[in-house]
Amino acid sequence: MPFSHHSHSGQFCLHAKDDLETIVRTAISQGMETLVLTEHMPRDQETDLYPEEIAAGRTTDSLFETFDEYYKEARRLQSSYALQINILVGVETDWIRPSSEQIIGNLVKRYGFDTVIGSVHHVHGIPTDFDRETYERARKISGGTDEKLYADYYDAQLKMLEAVRPPIVGHFDVIRLLSNDPDASMKEHSVVWSRILRNLSFITSYSGMLEINTAALRKGMSEPYPQGKICQEFLKMNGSFVLSDDSHGIGQVGYGFKQAVAFMDHIGLNTLMVLQRGLTTRDPRFPGVSGRPVSVKDLGKNQRSSRLSAPQRTAGPESQTPGSSSIDEFPCDRCDEAKTSCPRSASVSDPFGRPHIGQ
Repeated sequence: MPFSHHSHSGQFCLHAKDDLETIVRTAISQGMETLVLTEHMPRDQETDLYPEEIAAGRTTDSLFETFDEYYKEARRLQSSYALQINILVGVETDWIRPSSEQIIGNLVKRYGFDTVIGSVHHVHGIPTDFDRETYERARKISGGTDEKLYADYYDAQLKMLEAVRPPIVGHFDVIRLLSNDPDASMKEHSVVWSRILRNLSFITSYSGMLEINTAALRKGMSEPYPQGKICQEFLKMNGSFVLSDDSHGIGQVGYGFKQAVAFMDHIGLNTLMVLQRGLTTRDPRFPGVSGRPVSVKDLGKNQRSSRLSAPQRTAGPESQTPGSSSIDEFPCDRCDEAKTSCPRSASVSDPFGRPHIGQ
């Protein structure tokens, strides 16, 4: 019965692993009922290329070509595996500057997606979740503190929300990833918290949904995106949630779902929405796609695979081909160091029972 509304593959994303069909087959093997494919949208300025894209000789033109290939392959897989899993084909948008609105609009019109995830990965045109160096560059422009950068992030997010009105808002508080204290409550900063409440209110105004995104757990944080206090405010507004692993390879499919269920129980979230293709329509921009409620309690009871909890790394060297990942291989979920001894104590634990992975 598990499901994920956010995923990537190494076939179409250079910072991910594994081909898209292998991702789908892995989701099926884990008993997933629904998988939403959401490769990153292409970017139209050479200055926005990431280092791995430059090293691979990618251009903005080739990004659009790759995205076109993704869409065709995603629709093929949707048809081929229709009897085994409910696949929806979408896109994760990237709001970089006001001109992003036109690119996103053109993509939605051209491809006819089943859904869209609206995300912000840049502030001041600079990536804020790529590495610490770029995060600090953006923070300096904002005024030199995490609080000021957070405020600018949520202002950029509001512009994206107003322009795109995405059915799903991606990793709502991802801006905290590379901050000085990613687990610190944003409620401590009044100037930030007021912007968070403003954005949440706008999302509810058009019936948008937040994703409970477990990528935060594998990156070392104690809670998924968004933090519990943010989720509770959205619940007060009668907001709806979906569940996502934001996987970038088969080793991350369904990652941390057991811990996510404990988190949702802790914050009082009892019901999730699951997107599905059918006769009814939730958003007229995406005809034939609706959402149905699923009990978080039932989700916890019906997990069919041990991979839905934080995976344990097997002992000994791993052998694999470039661009692929073993389903048993994964970095330490606290320090994100792959194939090395983790510097932190193996006895470290967190309030949601997430085990420490490391030697």
